[in-house]
Amino acid sequence: MAFLGIIIFFGLIVLFASFFTVKQETAAIVERLGKFHSVRHAGLHLKIPFIDQIAKRLNLRIQQLDVLIDTKTLDNVFIKMKVSVQYQVIKNQVGDAYYKLEYPEGQITAFVFDVVRAEVPKLKLDDVFVRKDDIAVAVKGELQDAMNSYGYDIIKALVTDIDPDEQVKHAMNRINAAEREKTAAEYESEAQRIRIVAVAKAEAESKKLQGQGIADQRREIAKGLEESVKMLNNVNIGSQEASSLIVVTQHYDTLQSIGATNRSNLVLLPNSPTAASQMLTEMMVAMTAASKVADADQGKYPEPPRQ
Repeated sequence: MAFLGIIIFFGLIVLFASFFTVKQETAAIVERLGKFHSVRHAGLHLKIPFIDQIAKRLNLRIQQLDVLIDTKTLDNVFIKMKVSVQYQVIKNQVGDAYYKLEYPEGQITAFVFDVVRAEVPKLKLDDVFVRKDDIAVAVKGELQDAMNSYGYDIIKALVTDIDPDEQVKHAMNRINAAEREKTAAEYESEAQRIRIVAVAKAEAESKKLQGQGIADQRREIAKGLEESVKMLNNVNIGSQEASSLIVVTQHYDTLQSIGATNRSNLVLLPNSPTAASQMLTEMMVAMTAASKVADADQGKYPEPPRQ
């Protein structure tokens, strides 16, 4: 009975050792007596106990490797770049991925260093930021050609970070700030010019309207004076007497307007009782002389003979 129990016990061990499972998105490499035998994918599988061994379980999911690189640009600026490489084991090349490469991450890192340090020194710092996608494409193309033969597929290569020296970043920020200040000054100057032009146009329009108003005012005053003279002529008052009466009336109207407010200052010069009459006579003489000069200019009166 004891011997039978031992046989059953070893039988159970052999039975359980004959079966194994493989998880989803995983591949198991089976070796028979130390030699590659087969690749098993997700599910329940059978192997010969003590003869077949699972050498490695490889992850078939997409993996990411971040590579940090120190390099310099064409304008001698040292920068730190971070390149993220997404790769995956090819399902039908699991054996190559395991046996041909012992450390795939190191191989990928070496290729990334080689490509980046060959491409970045051809570009200036500003161009590195602009053409980072071209660098990523170059990295992916180089890795794809090299790693396919080893059973790895390069899904994507991304330049995720470009970090220049701190002093260089401060200088770039100062340049950017100066450029923005220059643009702001140009906009402010243009706005000031527009305001000045607008004020000038408004002032010109105001002067124009003011001139039109003064012209209309004088025209209406002239019409009023003309009507007043006609009315006085109708009551047998001569033109000279009518003009004198109107001038005196306007003189007193002016005095009344000045005295209508307590904020006006009026200076009355000493004069004789006949000052108003003398002022009127002088005004009439001046107006007559001006009229004769105008008529002479128009050829109504001959010019006096020259001595």
